[in-house]
Amino acid sequence: MEETPLVSGTLVSDQACISDKNMIHELELKGYGEIEQEKLFLKQFETLYLLYTNKLVLKKGKKQIDFDFFMNACQNTDSEILTKFLIYRDLRNRGYVVKDGFGFGSDFRVYERGHFGEKGAKFLIFGLNEGQQEKMGNLQKKIQEI
Repeated sequence: MEETPLVSGTLVSDQACISDKNMIHELELKGYGEIEQEKLFLKQFETLYLLYTNKLVLKKGKKQIDFDFFMNACQNTDSEILTKFLIYRDLRNRGYVVKDGFGFGSDFRVYERGHFGEKGAKFLIFGLNEGQQEKMGNLQKKIQEI
């Protein structure tokens, strides 16, 4: 697995914003974030992963934001963020490029190792918490919508 260099970002609203062009290029090649107005914006689960792995120094003004603080802030707006982070971390640690889902209830798109940017996503991930009840008909409907 390729090493991600240490990245500096600023917290804008609830997203990490990367401004350094070299870092934007490095992260984009590895499937992180979305470019908007020449800046790279990371999803919350991407930010959490990079904070967790000590690859991101995130600041809001002069204050440095750590993993625990950002996780607590994210949980105020997304009750499923811990589950998303755990799934994302597991897949990234296995060497997959993971992007946000298409909608339709899917949480993530997962690209085959070594083929990000060449082919479409190989897998769609629907995250469920242990003990969470989901009717098979609902899952089937989500899959058919895709």
